[in-house]
Amino acid sequence: MDAQSKTDIRDGMRIDWDVPIWMDDGIVLRCDVYRPIEDGIYPVIMTMGPYGKYLHFEDLYEAQYQNMMEKHPDVPAGTTNKYQNWEVVDPEKWVPDDYVCIRVDSRGAGRSPGVIDIWSLREAEDLAICVDWAGVQDWSNGKVGLNGISYYAENQWQTAALQPKHLAAICPWEGAADYYRDMAHHGGIFCNGFSHDWPLHQVYSVQHGKGENGYKSRMNGDLVSGPITLTEEELYQNRVDFYEENLKRKLDTDEYWQSRMPDWSKVEVPILSTANWGGQGLHPRGNFEGFVRAASKEKWLEVHGIEHWTEFYTDYGVDLQKRFFGHYLKGEDTGWKKQPKVQLQIRHPGEKFVERRERQWPLKRTRWTKFFLHPEDMSLSRTSQKRTGKVTYGGFSDGVTFMTPPLRQEMEITGPIAAKLFVSSATADADLFLVVRVFAPDMKEVVFQGALDPHTPIAQGWLRCSHRKIDQELTLPYRPYHTHDEEQPLKPRQVYEVDVEVWPTCIVVPKDYRIALTVRGKDYVYPGDSFMETPLGNWTGCAVFRHNDPRDRPADIFGGEVTLHTSPDRKSYVLLPVIPNGKK
Repeated sequence: MDAQSKTDIRDGMRIDWDVPIWMDDGIVLRCDVYRPIEDGIYPVIMTMGPYGKYLHFEDLYEAQYQNMMEKHPDVPAGTTNKYQNWEVVDPEKWVPDDYVCIRVDSRGAGRSPGVIDIWSLREAEDLAICVDWAGVQDWSNGKVGLNGISYYAENQWQTAALQPKHLAAICPWEGAADYYRDMAHHGGIFCNGFSHDWPLHQVYSVQHGKGENGYKSRMNGDLVSGPITLTEEELYQNRVDFYEENLKRKLDTDEYWQSRMPDWSKVEVPILSTANWGGQGLHPRGNFEGFVRAASKEKWLEVHGIEHWTEFYTDYGVDLQKRFFGHYLKGEDTGWKKQPKVQLQIRHPGEKFVERRERQWPLKRTRWTKFFLHPEDMSLSRTSQKRTGKVTYGGFSDGVTFMTPPLRQEMEITGPIAAKLFVSSATADADLFLVVRVFAPDMKEVVFQGALDPHTPIAQGWLRCSHRKIDQELTLPYRPYHTHDEEQPLKPRQVYEVDVEVWPTCIVVPKDYRIALTVRGKDYVYPGDSFMETPLGNWTGCAVFRHNDPRDRPADIFGGEVTLHTSPDRKSYVLLPVIPNGKK
């Protein structure tokens, strides 16, 4: 403790505000410690991130907060909600169960000084130091768990790979893991919507040094981004420009990306990885990759739907977390030993979810089924091509759609998806935007409330054709893995074979519905009334995950005509994970 720190006893907790944690380079990070009033030793739940530990959930995310509270009354139940903070646990639901909850403002954010360098190795090292600091405090039992959503999940993968001594378990709740592939360059295509809009709205708005120009905390009356107030020029000097850094680093070859990638062989801690079917464009890929590739022998996967923050706070989510951490941090018999390795909320049209327990991912009983593209009638079928065909669309257009006839019986699609296409371009490159879609008998598209966008399609994948090179060791039949280590320009009009990764999904398609694959030249747009104005721009089906930066997609290269080719020797298809009915 120091002069900036203070302690309150209120709402059944002892709260230590702005406690200093010294980093190995002399920077002091500030944390808040919520703990039981009674002296004792307790396990720790920790988060570290840039969203401002003093900022109440509702003050920056009012619509999300009110929507969650109204639709899910179990969230505000049993708590004053005074200490709700974006994407981290509510201490009033954990401290009474004898946990210490710690929120750390990351370097350069909120109450912590320094330079913001989003998801850098330095940040992961900081969090590892914080973990081991918490593990030796006199109120700690020496076991620390990391638990949080999105940003507070993503840095868990990196920190776990550093193996801090007191880290006992992690729960990355909807957390990307590969910053190049999962968010900044989907298939090699720059995601400018996220790289530009997100940090401006959510990170730089609570940067350390906003001081009097920032928020005042309703939790304790102090400045969220204080205590000092800097000029806009000084603030800019104290952050690495996330947008510019992402834009200029087009290949996954330099230290910027490599240092942000966890070494999966060193992620050995117990894991509860939770994904969102509708999280296309950011998180779910990391949760699936982390579950499959992490070296940990004790790991579980859970997948749900609706908005990406909501289930974390519901009784469903809190119960999962407490049974997991109660087992690993307290040694309690929480029933976790009976928890299935994979727990899925199976999606049905109409926002219906049915829980199902599984033993592995992908599901062992999957029937990997090829649906072939037929340009002559724009159909999608299990019959391979018997003749030569092709179809052409504009490089910046809505593209073309291949569709099955009405299904004769219900079909479940659950798992990762891959597509093989044969492509030529009128120019030296082409960007492919793939969308797996489902249509009702009246031809209205089935979409879901995604992690963010309320009109999220069934599944999406992306590929810049000059990034078609795949990693032979990491590629799986159902999940191509691109190296992104060199650009291989196209020769105009020459046909190239490309493999496209489409992120995992789940949908039970009813009888008489249709399945479709759209290959576009630009981001998906929901064909209905999908306009939604948000602080992060206007959402029309893909939320903030837009790929329309002219610096990355100049018209003379990406705006030309693109042709898809098929023949008996060029069998273009989409590989779907069809799950048969019956026993597992």
